[in-house]
Amino acid sequence: MQLSADRADRVDAIQKMIFTLADAIAPVVDLSRVYVDGLDGLPRDGRFLLVGNHTVSGWVEVVSIPYFVHRELGTRVRGLATRQLADVTGLARDVLDAAGAVVGDPETAAELMRRNETVLVFPGGGRDMLKFKDEEYQLFWEGRSGFARLAIAHDYPIIPVGLVGGDDVYHSIVERDGTWERMTRGLGRRLHGVTGVGIPLTRGLGPTPIPRPQRMYLRFGTPIETRRPTHVETPDWEATVKERTQTALEAILRDLQEKRSTDPFRHLNPLAWGKATRPSGG
Repeated sequence: MQLSADRADRVDAIQKMIFTLADAIAPVVDLSRVYVDGLDGLPRDGRFLLVGNHTVSGWVEVVSIPYFVHRELGTRVRGLATRQLADVTGLARDVLDAAGAVVGDPETAAELMRRNETVLVFPGGGRDMLKFKDEEYQLFWEGRSGFARLAIAHDYPIIPVGLVGGDDVYHSIVERDGTWERMTRGLGRRLHGVTGVGIPLTRGLGPTPIPRPQRMYLRFGTPIETRRPTHVETPDWEATVKERTQTALEAILRDLQEKRSTDPFRHLNPLAWGKATRPSGG
């Protein structure tokens, strides 16, 4: 994570620009009526691990989670990105570095925790973005528990954070394990980098690639304690923390989908703006 002096200055300047802009657009964000709750439960010291769900939109959760944490606590969230980040160069890499993204390997994550920084991870990675027919808001973690191992090792509380809305911007029209998905697994590996997963065929508004207008619903859950009880073996505790986190996140996603189902503003109809469902106290 060491940068040359010139590049460090450049990244620092971009970082200031990003967060100045983030503060300036707050009134515009408020007009969009993003449903967000649970921010008041975040540890005030910023020392926690956010564990979220990826959606087919991809960028919505990557941007909105750090944005609202920064708005609440003034801290920069360090997002653990895929290893492909190491291949990004030039201005794009400088922007990602300035925003807080780092390659999500265990040693980098451990160093961030030793520095008491706020960290964000999506355990499903790219697989969570590659949704097929009727897979909206499902988690594809496939036994991944590295995040739990790191949180336990550094006594980091885990904050499950769920986003609903992103999986409705586009809908897949093909099934997992169907003919198309099986036929495109080789091509999929070259295009999206995930082994054993084909290419979803999606549509947006009607039959077009235009994204559907969707309100976003974001919830920061109750902190999950990771300190291992003395009578519990380390592997068992790691599995327990992973399971508790996944269960809590799945419950958040179910509840947000229920709230959305009766929200007049779910499709961003401006005539329903004033009737939009709001969090308690919001």
